[in-house]
Amino acid sequence: MTCDFCVDARVGCTRMARSPLHGSVLGTGGCVSPPDHGCSKHDEAGRAHLLRRLPASSLRALRFDNRALRSLPVEPGDGQDEDAVRSRQVPGVCFSPVRPSPVQEPRVVALSPPALALLGLQLGEEDEEEAAMYFSGNRLLPGSEPAAHCYCGHQFGNFAGQLGDGAAMYLGEVVNPAGQRWELQLKGAGLTPYSRQADGRKVLRSSIREFLCSEAMSHLGIPSTRAASCVTSDSTVVRDIFYDGHPKNEKCTIVLRVAATFLRFGSFEIFKPTDEFTGRRGPSVGRNDIRIQMLDYVIGTFYPDIQEKCPERTQRNAEFFREITKRTARLVAEWQCVGFCHGVLNTDNMSIVGVTIDYGPYGFLDRYDPEHICNGSDNMGRYAYNKQPEICKWNLGKLAEALVPELPIDISQKILEEEYDVEFQRHYLQKMRKKLGLIHVKLDEDSKLISDFLDTMNLTGSDFTNTFRVLSKFSGSAGDIDGFVNIITEQCASMEELKVAFKPKMDPSANIFRSALQIIEGTCTDNRHYSITEITVQNRYQEE
Repeated sequence: MTCDFCVDARVGCTRMARSPLHGSVLGTGGCVSPPDHGCSKHDEAGRAHLLRRLPASSLRALRFDNRALRSLPVEPGDGQDEDAVRSRQVPGVCFSPVRPSPVQEPRVVALSPPALALLGLQLGEEDEEEAAMYFSGNRLLPGSEPAAHCYCGHQFGNFAGQLGDGAAMYLGEVVNPAGQRWELQLKGAGLTPYSRQADGRKVLRSSIREFLCSEAMSHLGIPSTRAASCVTSDSTVVRDIFYDGHPKNEKCTIVLRVAATFLRFGSFEIFKPTDEFTGRRGPSVGRNDIRIQMLDYVIGTFYPDIQEKCPERTQRNAEFFREITKRTARLVAEWQCVGFCHGVLNTDNMSIVGVTIDYGPYGFLDRYDPEHICNGSDNMGRYAYNKQPEICKWNLGKLAEALVPELPIDISQKILEEEYDVEFQRHYLQKMRKKLGLIHVKLDEDSKLISDFLDTMNLTGSDFTNTFRVLSKFSGSAGDIDGFVNIITEQCASMEELKVAFKPKMDPSANIFRSALQIIEGTCTDNRHYSITEITVQNRYQEE
């Protein structure tokens, strides 16, 4: 006889187990069975075989096993009283029970069959009405336990104190027929204790952007959270779309997000003592017992190989930090290779398992500009495209600080310096070689070739994606070079476009330039003070 999940005896399960709450670990290759079940481990082929063989589950038959809520401290209550969503500091917990706020007339905008398949679901048009009810939060899936996660973060380099899921809600963890565990989260489902002055809602335009990019990134082969559905409604909220003082009503929209976990670097910053610059502190200062619980949960669930091979805690924690350092380095290398700009690389937007998380003001490069800024509120360019690798390393440094005393800072800093830059450069060069077709022979000069190619793209205003794409049109024959040059130069910007792109920020007709020259010549009659910086800027403009 076989268990409920191991329906094909060829996979190797030999014992009967009918518990609806089978334990599982993502990425272990194990059966969905609990440890004492005795089922032999499934390889990836076996998992894929199971997913093909098993009939699609109905929404109400999803199997929830909410390990995070069992393993980490949860605030008392059921989330249904008014105080549950009162904005407040929440000490000593990782989650607060909440309930989604219903919306009027929810309806499906889009479903992602590949993301739904991760849950063992295959939904058709006839299922959309029911899906809209569950994926909007108007109804709760049986076995789900909605909760908001408490975390902190460094935002634009400054510690912001308690943040948390202000517009997102953990629903629970679904164990699919192949034994994989996936966390479900509703984004835009209403108020939580972490909403602060906001309303806990998202609108259609931003939700569509998140839905599309989550799935696009995954299909580009870049680790990412997934978006299973986008559901809009007749409920509205007021938003100033263009920040021009003309707010409008927009439709409340909810995205069902799927990931191994939505824990992030900022999850460990709830223990941070008072910051010397901002004066803010985490809500759970001094609770090292919770930090230990979190490390046990994260490593045991998402890094089981490390848990198994490192019985000593400090060594285990060090190997965990080494692995998340390397994963993060590879992730940002992937971003750079496709021209992806995250836009808000705060520590609370960095996944603890090394996937792309939280799609806000993201963007992709069109004309190649290494200093491109996709976030209109990033006035200093902290999260510009070319600064992303450096910022992710900085964020890892903040994670290292948050792990003290369970991982001494001298150990984590050494790991960070030894691993991050090397792993980033290795993975980046590997991916860029593929983009340029440098597959069969690897030369030391490849790195300079890539750098020179990008510099040329920058100077000529070439389209980042299309320029790489048209390389496939080159036959490799010397006789085709002239024709290919004509093709690739079509991707360059026109002179007029380049003038706009490289236009100086300062008005050349400003009196400051004239006055600066007069200061130098000793003939200035303007009594205003001009700094050397202003004079230098104008001199540079004149040179350009």
